[in-house]
Amino acid sequence: MARLAQTAGLTDVQQEILATVRDFVDKEIIPVATELEHRDEYPQQIVDGLKELGLFGLMIPEEYGGLGESLLTYALCVEEIARGWMSVSGIINTHFIVAYMLKQHGTQEQKDHFLPRMAAGDIRGAFSMSEPGLGSDVSAITSKAVKDGDEYVLNGQKMWLTNGGTSSLVAVLVRSDEGHPEGTAPHKSMTTFLVEKEPGFGEVRPGLTIPGKIDKMGYKGVDTTELIMDNLRIPADRVLGGVTGRGFYQMMDGVEVGRVNVAARGCGVAQRAFELGVQYAQQRHTFGKPIAQHQAIQFKLAEMATKVEAAHAMMVNAARKKDSGQRNDLEAGMAKYLASEYCKEVVEDAFRIHGGYGFSKEYEIERLYREAPMLLIGEGTAEIQKMIIGRRLLEEYRFQG
Repeated sequence: MARLAQTAGLTDVQQEILATVRDFVDKEIIPVATELEHRDEYPQQIVDGLKELGLFGLMIPEEYGGLGESLLTYALCVEEIARGWMSVSGIINTHFIVAYMLKQHGTQEQKDHFLPRMAAGDIRGAFSMSEPGLGSDVSAITSKAVKDGDEYVLNGQKMWLTNGGTSSLVAVLVRSDEGHPEGTAPHKSMTTFLVEKEPGFGEVRPGLTIPGKIDKMGYKGVDTTELIMDNLRIPADRVLGGVTGRGFYQMMDGVEVGRVNVAARGCGVAQRAFELGVQYAQQRHTFGKPIAQHQAIQFKLAEMATKVEAAHAMMVNAARKKDSGQRNDLEAGMAKYLASEYCKEVVEDAFRIHGGYGFSKEYEIERLYREAPMLLIGEGTAEIQKMIIGRRLLEEYRFQG
């Protein structure tokens, strides 16, 4: 079958990596995804397979044991994985963001200590920015770190950690007023701490508790949790980059590439929804012929395919812009916004094509219908993306009057 969303200009190595991932998705993920999702079961066997493929080290430099690939290669792999089951791409994404932040902002000691084991998949990463009353207002963070000799004491409650239970390293953003006098802008008094812990739930190290999995509408299998710090003591050498007050910028850099990832996830889910819709439309008969031969369904398929292509093109453009070393917050915001909105629309159209069967848990589209809404929220809501896009456009098109 001809495939949508092809990417021009890929190297032989990139094509080989994508072919390997696509084959893995078709054989190891799609056949079991719906069953595991309905049981809300962590896909350990799938994760072990991705570890063997080296995907946990895809963007980690070769000097640390990774593959040293580009953001584009990573995003295209995520697109393939999300096509199989979006939850698996979430397991990879948070690990990737922490590895990226370490690569870009970590001290040499931090890179040497963490990156080789992250590349091997022996350390799994999670990052923690949000809080229960926070939403999109990162400046309202209340979790706090206080200096005590050669350590910091962290207190507060964090929310919405993907991989919160299964991870062994969490990048946690908190306020740190030490060295930042009263009145300092909130984003200049935040610090990212690298918190090592045991995988699991309950008290995973003294002062750190992962209460348990949050029960979600979709995006199941992957563990989403809270994180509670109660006089959690962290050595000063676990401040990301070794200097306090830079946490906001470090996190935003990670979220920026994370938005490309979410766009890729939206592309993958939309592709799978189109595949399911176009296949069912050729199998289901009404009024003496397949419903695919009815003009109304053909129009719907045409719109779905066009949205898949458009979202993929914007995602690829955002990834290539970042890989070139240029600022890409405008492109990443546009890609995340468009891909998540189009994903929701393509999934709903595929759901409609399935008719009453789309409401049955026996059909894969039912799972996709519950998964797509998460992309509208993750890594910044549509409204946040519009704010970013609007501000950047005004910078680029400043009126000279």
